[in-house]
Parts: sequence; C-alpha cells; structure tokens
Amino acid sequence: MEMRRKITLLKWLMAASFILLVVQLQAQPPVKTYTIKDGNMYIALSKNLQQSSLDSFISKYELSDLNLPAFLQTGIADSLHKLGWKVDIDSKEIFVISKPLFSADNITDPADKIIFTQKEGTDVLPPANQVHFGYNRYKNKSPFAVSDSVVTFFLRGNTGANSVKLAGSFTNWQHAAFPMARTDSGWIANVKLPAGKHLYKFIIDGNWTVDRDDINNENDGMGNDNSVYYKTNYNFTLDGYSNAKKVYLAGSFNGWRANELQMIRTATGCAIPVYLSEGTHTYRFIADGNWFADPANNDKLPNEYNGFNSVIRIGKPYTFKLNGFAGAQKVVLFGSFNNWKENELFMNKTGNGWELPYTLGPGNYEYKLIIDGKYFGDSVLSGNLALVIQPNFTFRLKGFANASTVCLGGDMNNWNPTSFKMKREGDDWIFKAHLNKGKHVYKFIIDGKWILDPANKLWEENEYNTKNSVLWIESD
Repeated sequence: MEMRRKITLLKWLMAASFILLVVQLQAQPPVKTYTIKDGNMYIALSKNLQQSSLDSFISKYELSDLNLPAFLQTGIADSLHKLGWKVDIDSKEIFVISKPLFSADNITDPADKIIFTQKEGTDVLPPANQVHFGYNRYKNKSPFAVSDSVVTFFLRGNTGANSVKLAGSFTNWQHAAFPMARTDSGWIANVKLPAGKHLYKFIIDGNWTVDRDDINNENDGMGNDNSVYYKTNYNFTLDGYSNAKKVYLAGSFNGWRANELQMIRTATGCAIPVYLSEGTHTYRFIADGNWFADPANNDKLPNEYNGFNSVIRIGKPYTFKLNGFAGAQKVVLFGSFNNWKENELFMNKTGNGWELPYTLGPGNYEYKLIIDGKYFGDSVLSGNLALVIQPNFTFRLKGFANASTVCLGGDMNNWNPTSFKMKREGDDWIFKAHLNKGKHVYKFIIDGKWILDPANKLWEENEYNTKNSVLWIESD
C-alpha cells in the first residue's frame, strides 16, 4: 500500500510539473506542443495561435478528430470528453488537455508502470528522415552550399562569440557536436549528410539556439524548437517563361497546393531544389495561373482533366502482374500509392496477362484493379489487395487454430479490416509489415471480430471506447 501511494504521488508530481511548465510558458511566444508524460498524452496550445499554425499542428499529429478549432472558438469540450480527453488548464492565454496513453490496471508490479512510462514516453515524433517531401526556406542568407554530399552549415553573425558548435539529429544531439570555424561574416561547419530531413541547432558559447534565419522549424513535442534542413535530391527546372510574374511547382508530394512552391529565377528560367522520398511523384508547373506539364520531361501520366502530369520516379520499380484475362480490353491499377486515382495507371497486355512497372518506396500499400469496368480487390469484389515493400516487423497472434480468417488492422493500413490477411505459420498467425520508427496502434480481426493483441499489455483508449493495442518501434 505504501509503495502504491508513493507511485501515485510520483505520477501526480510528474503531471503537475508538466502543467506548471506550460503555465510558465504562457508569457512566451505561442505554445503548441504534443507531449507524453507519465503514461498520459498532453496537448498544450496558446489561444492566440494563427489558423495556419494550428492547421499544421493538427495535420502533423493527425488530430482532426478532436475538432480543436471549435474548442478554441467556443470553449465547449464535449467532443473532447467523448474521446477520452480531460481539460487540465483553460485560461485566457492557453489550454492544456490530457488523455491516458495506456492502462496499467493489469500490471501487478508497480515498477513495471514506471519502466513503461519512461520507455514509451521518450519518442513522440517520427524520426527526422521519415518524410516524403521537403524544401528549404531562409531569410537574410542563401541556402547552405552543397558540394557532393557535404553541406556547409552557416551561422550568420555572432562573430564576437568565443565558441560555436553545431548539433543535431545527425550528431545525436548533446552526445556530440561539430565545432564551427569563424569567418568574417559568421561561422561555418562542413557536414556529410544523406538526402532527407535533418534537425539542428547552434551552441553559441554554451547556449543552444535555433537558426534565426531558417524559416523551417518544428517542435519536438517536449517544448523545444529545432531548425529543419532538407538535404535535397532533386532539382526541378523550367527554361524560359522569363515574362511570367510568378512560377510555381505543384504535385502529388505537396498535395497539389498551387501557391506553396514558388520557383527561383535562374539565368535560363527558374528552378527549385526539393527532397523527394523513394517512389513515384507526379507534378505540373503553374505560370501566372496557367497549369502545364514539364515540357522537358517525356515521362507523363494521364490526369482527371484530360491532360497529363509529368512524372519523377526515384528508386527501383515494382512490377504489378496479373495473369490471365487475355480477353480483357482494359485493366486499370489504382491504390494508396497514387491516391486511388482510377484514370492514371493502365496496365500493359503481355503474352500471359497484364503488367505494369511502378516505382515504390518502403511501406505498406493497398490497391485494386478495374478489369473492363469491373472492380476487383481480393477474390471478392470488396476488399483491397495488399503489398508490403521491405517488411521489417512481424505481427504474431498465437492460437485461434479454428479461425477461418485473421486480419491485421491499424494505422499501417488505415484500419482496413480485410486487406492485411494473416497467414498460419505453426501455432501462429503472422503478417509481415513495414513499420516506421515511433508509435503504432493496431488490432487483430478474427472472423470479423476485433480484439486486442493478447501478447501485448500496452494499449490506449480509442474514440469508440474499445481500446487499441500500442506498439513502439525504436529503430527503422
């Protein structure tokens, strides 16, 4: 009993310390944090957040179901309460809500509760390179110079400092840092980086600071802001159009947002360097409001406007094959990899059936076929086919030998109850999936009935009050 009281007190103090920290931040710039402490999820938001900032926060952490904009406007928390959230602070400047991450009711050893809290609460955000697209934005200075794979980080000014170091996701943060060399206008450090997203900060005479000239920054979920740098791997170029006032790039990688990626003027036209993940990307240019495909790129796919989108393919192609159906006139492939567009990917007829090469990066995908106007998923007209590229985790469910069908549903397949069919292997049902680093939620579906993973005691409540199993992946 004494041990239980101590643990309860410890949990209360940890939660209280977080709330106190948020209160202290109220006088600081707008707060927007998603934090996990002591087995609880905490969201803290300033009430003066700009709509664009709130929208990006909601999108980043997939919080659209909470309807946070309505709560900010009305202060009515009914929808939050229904989803299991509790309002901890609701002042004029800020509000804080919390929700249990998992239940420890069936854990008998009090020490286990502390271990789980510490272990699972240390990694809230996905890893730095777990992104599909990014580009750099700087003010008061040019983007970092790049030669081959070496990036020259540049801190403008601060020439009176005695020591400046560079730390980031590529140096394991505080465990290592690169010393920077003084120049006549600031400090530089050369770092060899792979393509992708990297987080960084400068340490000026022992004081950690973001890059004030870098427009891209993000919060790590623990109240710390970091600067973001994208080591780009593709340079979009467009020759001509010197008379156009503004030229933009838009594509599947940025949700086809028309006014986001303004291209930079060059001697022959305009360009913009970006980072793109492995896979197939479609795009168009927009000059003074007029959309058009890349005239220098012959790789194109049809779009829904009876035109064409230009295509960039990064990585190795995966060949979709369909045996038989020799008498079919048209076979269409569509899935999660092309945003379920039914007018884009037409398979080619072969001697044995149909096939189509398509470039995909590591991940879990679902798809369907349309054969002469008839939709096909698996063996029946409902459901999707599944494809996993580079699986790195095996889900296992022991027992249930008499089950007819066992499936996996979760965030890795958008909770589809039929697409990820598990296979019988000895005494287990298994499914090999590709899981990124971080948190995943899932359930098993046995002959149509959803159950928690009986071998996993970590779970959290969901919007239906039926619980989801929780899994944390510590490395890619």
